[in-house]
Amino acid sequence: MTLRIARTREELANARRELTGTVGVTMTMGALHSGHAELIEQARSRVDHVIVTIFLNPLQFAQGEDLSRYPRTFESDVEICREHGAPIVFAPSPDVVYPEGEPGIRVSAGPLGSVLEGASRPGHFDGVLTVVAKLLHLVRPDKAFFGQKDAQQLLLIRRMVRDLDFPVDIVPVETVREDDGLALSSRNTYLSPSDREVALSLSAALKAGADMAQTGPAAIRRAARDVLVREPLAIVDYLVLVHPTTLEEVPEWYRGPALLAVAAKVGTTRLIDNLPLVVGPGGGARPVVEYAD
Repeated sequence: MTLRIARTREELANARRELTGTVGVTMTMGALHSGHAELIEQARSRVDHVIVTIFLNPLQFAQGEDLSRYPRTFESDVEICREHGAPIVFAPSPDVVYPEGEPGIRVSAGPLGSVLEGASRPGHFDGVLTVVAKLLHLVRPDKAFFGQKDAQQLLLIRRMVRDLDFPVDIVPVETVREDDGLALSSRNTYLSPSDREVALSLSAALKAGADMAQTGPAAIRRAARDVLVREPLAIVDYLVLVHPTTLEEVPEWYRGPALLAVAAKVGTTRLIDNLPLVVGPGGGARPVVEYAD
């Protein structure tokens, strides 16, 4: 199929105008992999056309983070989009998205953006929500598809869309993993072979915790922690069992939906992973957080 690459707002608007039926969007920073391909496929199953955005957003990188070394693989990114049936790729430069430089007004992530990832990366989610808001306005999709792997980001985008009345449905897509359990991430390219073996402790910890979901929060946390302490080369930032919409630690008596989340530094690379689950009798792992909007 013919794929159009739009670089400017005008080119995007012209290409978007020619689409009939429903439109979905998947937003990426490039370095596409099988997880992004699954996002596109999930979108194609629910809408008539899928627009993929490729934009390495400088606002969500704090000083000292890896913007300069973030992998850039545009040609192969476009080929993945073509193979999976996306008719339009919007790949703007920063001066197209931010024509007057860094915006003076940004979307604030509020208290939910200051915990977990937000505590380690101050201002990160303000940058994420600002660019997502701008891209939603420019693309004008009916549905937007985001991966469960970035659970806190997904929650904040859903809250922004609800609180600010964006006319779009946010669709979560299950985390895509390698056969050995490692969650797919563009940052996995930074991992050496030995780092990659260490990184498997994150998904192993989540699985161990989920296996204890029917017992209760203390057992979940203990099982996950036991896996991580056996891997000293994974420098853990946090391991939490939280409510999926408040991100507050759940108490021992809690039964219901929860999110088991972990962040750790492996070698020079910071990795995150999570597993939605239900705590209590009949509980266990779930593919995505089940929101009650």
